[in-house]
Amino acid sequence: MKGVVAAGHPLTAEAGAAVLREGGNAVDAAVCAVLASFAVESPLTGFGAGGHMMVHLGGETTLIDFFVAAPGLDGIERTTELVPVPVRFDAETTQTFYVGPASCGVPGTAAGLAHALARFGTQPLRDLIGPGVRLAREGAPVNRGQAYILDILGPIHERMAGTRELYAPRGRRLGEGDVFRFPELADALERYAAEGPDLFYKGEIAAAISDFVVGHGGLIGPGDLASYEAIERKPIGTPFRGTEVLTNPPPSSGGILISYCLGLLERLGPRSGPEQLVAAMAAANSRRDLAFAESLYEEGMEVAFLDSAGLDLAAADLLGSTTHISVLDADGNCASVTCSNGSGSGVLVPGTGVILNNMLGEEDLNPAGFHLIGPGRRVPSMMAPTVVLRDGEIVLALGSAGSNRIRSAILQTVVRAVEQGYPVAAAIEAPRLHFEQGIVQAEAGVDAEALNRLESRGLEIARWPSLNLFFGGLQAVARDPAGGELSGGGDPRRGGAVAYAD
Repeated sequence: MKGVVAAGHPLTAEAGAAVLREGGNAVDAAVCAVLASFAVESPLTGFGAGGHMMVHLGGETTLIDFFVAAPGLDGIERTTELVPVPVRFDAETTQTFYVGPASCGVPGTAAGLAHALARFGTQPLRDLIGPGVRLAREGAPVNRGQAYILDILGPIHERMAGTRELYAPRGRRLGEGDVFRFPELADALERYAAEGPDLFYKGEIAAAISDFVVGHGGLIGPGDLASYEAIERKPIGTPFRGTEVLTNPPPSSGGILISYCLGLLERLGPRSGPEQLVAAMAAANSRRDLAFAESLYEEGMEVAFLDSAGLDLAAADLLGSTTHISVLDADGNCASVTCSNGSGSGVLVPGTGVILNNMLGEEDLNPAGFHLIGPGRRVPSMMAPTVVLRDGEIVLALGSAGSNRIRSAILQTVVRAVEQGYPVAAAIEAPRLHFEQGIVQAEAGVDAEALNRLESRGLEIARWPSLNLFFGGLQAVARDPAGGELSGGGDPRRGGAVAYAD
């Protein structure tokens, strides 16, 4: 077998697998798959988004940060406000997102993918855009997972001209089986391959983005775009059950909180059931205050935050809680990449194929308040592309979509796969819980007796009748170090899929 790809859509996964079949490596396949996802998962990702890619190649692991940056370097005054839009995951669960031009941060995907390919890929960009161009121009049927996403995000898309006509042509919201086409994206992909990322930061599309956003009261100026660049960072490494878990470092917040939970679980005993998971999540939540948010920009903060003695004390106290693509190739190289538009801002820049993110309007990413992150700084993110090594060899690569539930989805999948020995697909499909604001959200199938015990201690339990996208959309690939066998799992909550390259 030449490799395996897990992604949020079957056509995304197949695009990456085709690259592996033709001799490309894991990074080539990941870049191709991400570009294809722009066409078939456009509400969640695209040239207006940002992301992170974890690359394990030749025994070395590197995190490429191309997440959204806060604008403001040009001194432009914001003349419009964030617009609150409630998004209903089901009849009982609503999350408010803040959208519109004031929510748009500086996007990073064009810079990040080009950087990853130049540093670690083997194929030119022009050979990797084909599936994305074809799917954007010719279209693809909307599957059940995408139909659900279009439905819940409809109130955002239908606020402004552009996304309204794209996702609800002739006034009717696209549904399962309808063909979705995005010709402007196809043109942008072709120009990206021909002109490179500068098109989006210093060229014609950059000017169109800035003119449109500023013209509608937002903040992205020419200097914000021109100064943007992808950044390589050293991953955080955390021991867990005989493995080393490598994940996203600061200023992203998701990875360090996952590492903190894993460190606590390692100390709470050999089994991580619902009660241990909730205890660890609660402890991590208690550390996530305004001082934590500011410290993310301090060099080396993860050393103190994950100090062994501090974890020992915290564990002792407890004893008395987007779209993602994972690729493994036959040589043991890996690319784990998460990209996100947030919930989307509803802003489609005319003639560019760029739907901008709403990261400046995501409450979870702006804990001190909106529009308070310094210009040029990366917006903190829950994104945490993660790899797990045993004796220096990849055994698992994973990541998730899902806002604040990203870290609980990744945490529980690592526990299931590493500690409890689940095959990767079963680890993903197993029911999840998430603890936040004093409420344990639990999917059907979580240990009922453990939930009753938590309830008896005064915690509120929200019991969900089935699996739901609310709990993340996790995609993972795994490698058996004994025989080298590759496997993968796509999250059924997200319409995930796996494609193999034989």
